[in-house]
Amino acid sequence: MFEIASGITRARKFEKVLEILEKYNYDANRLITILQAIQDEYRYLPEKILAFVATSLNIPPARVYGVATFYSHFALKPKGKYVIKICDGTACHVKESIPVFEAMQKRLKLSASKNTTDDFLFTLETVSCLGACGLAPVVVVNEEVHPAMTPEKMLTVLETIIADEEQSK
Repeated sequence: MFEIASGITRARKFEKVLEILEKYNYDANRLITILQAIQDEYRYLPEKILAFVATSLNIPPARVYGVATFYSHFALKPKGKYVIKICDGTACHVKESIPVFEAMQKRLKLSASKNTTDDFLFTLETVSCLGACGLAPVVVVNEEVHPAMTPEKMLTVLETIIADEEQSK
């Protein structure tokens, strides 16, 4: 049953890719915008979809892949519903961002080689700078900024998200 439901979901999302390509008139000059829209749908850029986009836009797959890998906004691996970015720039590092990161890794059972939870609810990333040095150490969950974080404060934020997700089931 799961395989059938999963196949239907993939087919619906593929239809969405076709809609995106049509919306932008299969215009190769709109590649970045097309990839952004596709990533919004999938939360990453699947390899098969990148190849399909290249064929559909009549451009080399290397060009599509080059754009997808050049911009840090694009992801080639699935990300969780909640992307947690912990700044480790100079100001945040000095103000102890690493213990925040380590507390999250431990709580979510993640590691250097695995940054997304098995249920695809969370992805944990460190970033070089979020441009909010005065708020150090700063964490961004999706688009929500959390200033002056400590491991305890971050775990509270995480537990709130988990509780909200449980209630919405």
